[in-house]
Formats: sequence, C-alpha cells, structure tokens
Amino acid sequence: MADCSQAGSGRHSMDKSITLPPDEIFRNLENAKRFAIDIGGSLTKLAYYSTVQHKVAKVRSFDHTAKEVDGDPLYEISVQEEITARLHFIKFENAYIETCLDFIKDHLVNTETKVIKATGGGAYKFKELIEKKLKLKVDKEDEMSCLIKGCNFVLKNIPHEAFVYAKHADSEFRFQNTHPDIFPYLLINIGSGVSIVKVESEDKFERIGGSSIGGGTFWGLGALLTKTKRFDELLQLASRGQHTSVDMLVKDIYGGAYGSLGLTGDLIASSFGKSATTDKEFSKEDMAKSLLHMISNDIGQLACLYARLHNLTRVYFGGFFIRGHPVTMHTITYSINFFTKGEVQALFLRHEGYLGAIGAFLKGAEEDNPNQYSWGENYAGSSGLMSVSPDLNPMQRVRSGTFDMLEMDRLERQLVNLPLLQDPSSYIPDTVDLTEDALARQYWLYCFEEALDGVVNRAVASQPDLPQAVERAEKFRQKYLHKLQTLRHQPFAYGSLTVRSLLDTREHCLNEFNFPDPYSKIKQKENDVALRYFQKVVRSLEKLPWEQRQFALVKGLLAGNVFDWGAKAVSDVLESNPEFGFEEAKHQLQDRPWLIDCYDQWVERLKGPPHKCALFFVDNSGIDIILGVFPFVRELLCRGTEVVLASNSGPALNDVTNSELQILTERIAAMDSVIQAAIKEDRLTLVQSGSSSPCLDLSRLDKALAVVVRERHTDLVVIEGMGRAIHTNYYAALSCESLKLAVIKNSWLAERLGGKIFSVVFKYEVPPQSPGLRR
Repeated sequence: MADCSQAGSGRHSMDKSITLPPDEIFRNLENAKRFAIDIGGSLTKLAYYSTVQHKVAKVRSFDHTAKEVDGDPLYEISVQEEITARLHFIKFENAYIETCLDFIKDHLVNTETKVIKATGGGAYKFKELIEKKLKLKVDKEDEMSCLIKGCNFVLKNIPHEAFVYAKHADSEFRFQNTHPDIFPYLLINIGSGVSIVKVESEDKFERIGGSSIGGGTFWGLGALLTKTKRFDELLQLASRGQHTSVDMLVKDIYGGAYGSLGLTGDLIASSFGKSATTDKEFSKEDMAKSLLHMISNDIGQLACLYARLHNLTRVYFGGFFIRGHPVTMHTITYSINFFTKGEVQALFLRHEGYLGAIGAFLKGAEEDNPNQYSWGENYAGSSGLMSVSPDLNPMQRVRSGTFDMLEMDRLERQLVNLPLLQDPSSYIPDTVDLTEDALARQYWLYCFEEALDGVVNRAVASQPDLPQAVERAEKFRQKYLHKLQTLRHQPFAYGSLTVRSLLDTREHCLNEFNFPDPYSKIKQKENDVALRYFQKVVRSLEKLPWEQRQFALVKGLLAGNVFDWGAKAVSDVLESNPEFGFEEAKHQLQDRPWLIDCYDQWVERLKGPPHKCALFFVDNSGIDIILGVFPFVRELLCRGTEVVLASNSGPALNDVTNSELQILTERIAAMDSVIQAAIKEDRLTLVQSGSSSPCLDLSRLDKALAVVVRERHTDLVVIEGMGRAIHTNYYAALSCESLKLAVIKNSWLAERLGGKIFSVVFKYEVPPQSPGLRR
C-alpha cells in the first residue's frame, strides 16, 4: 500500500490507497448490514457485519430404486450459492477518517441499519462528521463494557489469540491455548491513556485503576522530541535506538551493580537521566527508545501491583500502543517478571486494538445473539500479527502499515471441547509448533509451495465448464503464495504456525476464490469404484479365523489410509497409475514391527469385554472409508459396541464429508445386513465434526457431537490419518481408551520420526485407572 500522507497539504487524504479495489480493504462493503466504530485519541477501528455469497459443493443421492445401469454415479454433485455471515474489522489513523467515510458512503448498497454503534473518546468528537457522511445515527456505547465484550469474544473464539513474549527464546511468540474458562483476568488497555479492569465473568467487571501516561503520552512526547508525527514511524525509530545513550543506569551512578538492593548495573535508574548532565545532541532513535522504555516500565509496574493486590495471575495487555512491538512487549514482560518474580505472566493479544470495536458491534447485534454462534478467523482476509521492524517484512509493512484487517466467519455449528479430553486447559492440538522448529518450518513452507501447482490444476479441473476458473485459480495461487511468503518472514502472523494452519489457510484461500471442493469429482469416482468391492472384502474377512481377521481389518484400515490426495507422494502415484488399488496399497505398508506398534496390546484388549461405544474420526473418501473403515466398524458392531462416525462438516482435500457419508452409509446398508440392522437399532450414528479441515482440533467440535459422546458413554476414540492423528492429536491425552493410526506418506516426516515412507503408526493408549486390559 502506498504511503497515505499527502505532502504539503493540511488536509489528510488516503491518496493512492483509496483507489485500491474495495475487496482489498473494505471487503464486502456493498453487503454491509450493521456498523460499529471505536474512535480513540489517535486510531479508528471500524467494524461491520456483511453477508458473503460464495459457492458450496452439495451432494444429492440419485434414486436407486429403479434398475441401475452399471457405471451410473452414486450421487450427483452441484455447486450452489450460499450466503454466510462475516465480521470485518479495520483500523486506521484518525487522520484518514473523513476519506474513509467518503469511501464507505460511496460503496454502501444494502445496509439494513439506520444506526452506527460508537465507542471510544473520539466518538463524540466525530459524531457530526459520521452522521453527515453516512446518514446513520451515532449511538454511543460505554467504552469499558465494549472493551470487555471484545476481549471475551476474541479469547473464546480465536485460538492462539493470547501469547507470551520471550525476546531471547528461539520463538519469541509463545501462543497460549484457549482456556475453557477464561475468567477471572486483568485487562490492561493501553490506548491514549491506560485503563485497568478486573473481569470476573461475562457481565461482571470493575475498573480498578488507570493512568494518564499511555500511548498518547508516547506519541505526544515523541512528536515533541523527534518532530515525527506518525505513530508507526515513531515505533520504527525506537526499534533502531539505544536507550542507554539517554537513560542513566545503575552502573552510571554506582560503577556497577547495587548488590545490597538486588539491582543489576544495566537497570534503568533514571529515564532520560543523561540528558540533564550531558552536553550533546541525542538522536531521534535513542530518544524514542528511551521514551518507549519509560512508559512501558511504568505501565508494567502498575499492572503488576494491581495483579498482586487482586490475586490475579492472568494479565492481558490490549490497545494499539502495543502494536506487536518487541521493545514494548519485552519491557512490559520484563517489568512484570521482575516485580512478581515470575509468578504472573504478561499476556498480549494478537488483535489487541480491536476490542472496543468488537464490543460495540456485539452490543448493536444483541438481537441476533452473536454469542450463540462460534466464529472462526478467516485467514484469507486477515492481515495477521505483524512485526514492526521495517527490515523484517517490508512487503507487508508497506501493504498494511496504515490499514490492518481482521475477518471472522460465523460458523454453522456451535463448537465445544470433546468431553473426553483429560485436561481441556492443557490440550494442544498440534504436534509440532513450526514457529519454534526452524528446520521443520523451512521444510513445510517449501512443501506447500511446491504443491501449489498441483492444487491450482486440481481446482481448474474441478470446474471444466466455467471459463473464469483459470483466472480465479491464478488469483488463488497469488493469494496463497503471498501468505506463504508472509509466514516465511513472520511465522507468528496467525498464531502458532503449524501444518494444520497451513492447510486451513489454503482451504480459506480456495473458498475465497470459489473453489469449494476441488476434489469432489475424484471423491465421487473413488466412492463408486470402492463400493463395487465392499461385499467381496467383507466375505473374504468373514472366512478368516478370529486372530487373522483382526490383523486383516487393521491392515485394511491402514491400506485405505494410503489413499490421501493431500500427500504428494500418493497423489503422484494416483495421477500416473489409475490401477493402483487396495491390494497394491497393502503391499506398500511397512512390515511389522511398525514404527509405533501397539497392535499386540490392542488384540489383547479385544479378547476382553466389548467397548460400550466407539467414536471414530474418519479421514478419506473412497477406499479408505468404504474398504478400510466400514469393515472395521462392522466388526466392532458385531462385538456389541455402538459406533459413532464423525466426519467433516465441510470439504477439505479428499476427506469424506458428512453429507457424502450419509449417502455411502445408506448404500452400504442396502448391501450389508449388519450395517443395516445397526442403523435401524440406533447402534450406528453419523455426526458432523464441525470441522472443514484435514486436521482435527478436539477443543472445537460440533456441540451435537459432544452431546452424543456423553449420552452414549463413549469409552473408545479412534483417530485415523496423518492430519488428525500425526500432525494433530499425537500427544492428545484422553480420559478413555484411544487408537491413533496412520500411514506416514511423507518421506521427510517419516525420516524425522525414525522410519521410511509408508511407515505405520498404530498407537493404542489406555489412560490411568481405565479398565483397559482387564478381562
């Protein structure tokens, strides 16, 4: 984005930025339905709700009552338009408010409201301007209650929203998992001034303190000292400065540390202390750094005192003063650690500046009860957490130095924890944090970039009758490539960088350009083919003695899991050799002993009493679900175990979706009496997981699934596939027995785990005090 200041003019303008396409900044503005605005002393944060029209892939079963013709597909696929809800949040400096309001006015088409909710100190100042430009009545909301509502919202809905900053660690940003119970906490909101709020519940909070020395002080004094008027530029000056040139340290007074008081020599004794005794000019950079230290230290100590006074250990810092700025965060963190001896952690928020705008919006949308829904960050339309170092990622600094964006999509399902997590507060879905593992990060970013051509080709092939598909696919390529480049420079941009987040970002970008299910036709074809062999597979299994059958079932489950179009080694084989099938996959599997081999313990457990209910998180369409999973499920049903099959709510790669699984199950039931009886007797149940990802987050599952798990007294969880059982949940601790199984279809990952490609992980786990092997 071009610099938005206009030289030689007393009137601020967005200059070239305003000519950008609306979808670059004010996306979906033409469908905006409701607005809220938070105007601080220096920055404006705009929130609006819009409807987003996008394409979704739907499947519908054909009528198979008539005589079937060999080769007829099992179901038809149609692409339909669907309207969903999205929240948009944009921040910009107050200097650009008039031009932004003009832009919004020119693009408003379908707004339903006559009111704009407003909060922040500037809401009164700009009231007349807003009403004149937008023809909307300004309805002012209490600033503090908006801040709290906004903070509660992001803490509940955005995984990895909060983080600890550790300057000298391998990964400076250590993201925290979303705690099931976010209360109580202390919120230190640093805008122009500082507000300190104790939050005890959704509706109970109290402002217990504050300070007039905050972001406005830094900006104002910084402008006087350096003649720099722009907040971002002042932060950049500070990042290049040396505060020791200006500040008087303990060693400057005592010649070293002051041991009897426990003060190190490098501790600041007096901010700007040298300026009174040194007859020299100080650089702008050094003065900005000293000023930033002075204000950050003051805020940190104040926060520490209030946290101790009220016995609170979770302290969140919000407000645009933070800006993800390393010096600010390090100074506040150091101050908190110093004064509490590490007992209290300073926690920062990725979307620190949006809290008031989010809260104001939620107040205006109470009639729609937004808190009854779950929301998810749309990575395709969000800026992400930025570093302010101009050298770290100049591309994004130019692009978003003036405008930051956050987008949240309303999810169809309300998401909750899996009730079987041993400790939801310590559950971490992802096995490897790529922000901390530089070697793995380098490999996976390369891997996803290398696979991009294949994804683009697959997207185009999925829509052969749409001439615009090539152009949209190219836009997808550029968007996702830009995201990968950003993550190379700033791996922390969207929280912890993981294989899951890379996959999810790719899915978001595909959806953004109307490729809702690039693998739909492949799934349809593979399902049709696999169904023809189902009865043959079942008959061959029934002929085997019990022990041989158990091994054959597991081997079939693993062979089915080979058919994963998300793994390049497999997709290359499937593209080049269409005859590669179930038996060929079995031959590819590693011989026992497997890489992780708990098979003997599993068989021993099967000699005991049956499980009450098994929850099975399924993976791929085609051979995997039909020839691998269903025979395994059939055996569990024959043992007297109820089964719940959990599949994706929406498409991702070639994973089977709930709507596809409904059709497949109906067809299998028509040819198999065991499956048919289980459905009629309600012993086989299909549920949506609430996910549209190749991976699995057990802390964000469909609420209906959680209800079924409780009601059925589930005592076995089966998680299948690399995405769900290796990239995620490998270390997940459950309160019941679990099976985690996958075939490693990536050479690099296999070698890292000590194996080779097509190595097998078969991990059977029994929690403490579980009946497990009891007979």
